[in-house]
Amino acid sequence: MTLDGKIATKTGSSEISGQEDLVRVHELRMEVDAIMVGINTVLADDPRLTVHKIPSSKSDNPLRIVVDSRARTPLNFRILNSDAKTLLAVTQAADPVKVNKLKQLVDVVVCGEKHVDLKNLMKHLYELGIKTLMLEGGSTLNYSMLSEGLVDEVRVCIAPMVAGGKYAKTLADGDGFDEMKDSVKLEFKKSYTLGDDLIVEYKVLPRKLK
Repeated sequence: MTLDGKIATKTGSSEISGQEDLVRVHELRMEVDAIMVGINTVLADDPRLTVHKIPSSKSDNPLRIVVDSRARTPLNFRILNSDAKTLLAVTQAADPVKVNKLKQLVDVVVCGEKHVDLKNLMKHLYELGIKTLMLEGGSTLNYSMLSEGLVDEVRVCIAPMVAGGKYAKTLADGDGFDEMKDSVKLEFKKSYTLGDDLIVEYKVLPRKLK
């Protein structure tokens, strides 16, 4: 993110990380069992979500997970290709015709009625043997995961730039908390510089969920 907490401008521009940080992210991808993003990230970036910024093989790619309540993932997007396995989490509100088409390409699981039930999704992933999940979500999914107590650790790359803009996406948007006392609390672990960027790592402290 930028120094003022933006992960994209109001137009969706998100070229923030330096080359060194991109390498760090892909090294992390190689270490985890799965990567998860939301449908807005997929629609905005058409990401591959594979390990490709460093030397790697197809077997190094983690499971790709998309939180896609209404099954809006385009059938020609790269997230559905054969470079890695993909799991789409949809809801009962998704178009059954589209869901059937997606099932011909990737695995699909129904979690929830109108919105993906993230806790049930995490339980399903655990049953599949997923023990380490890297959340590369946008601001909405980031907030949802944090607010539901489903994040253990936060690692942030802070780039030396200020984007500004009240409509620019921040690290965590969503509804937000009404009171600071209810916010997600973090415990500092470490920080270090990487090229022109600053990497900060935190442990997420347990919180009482309403």
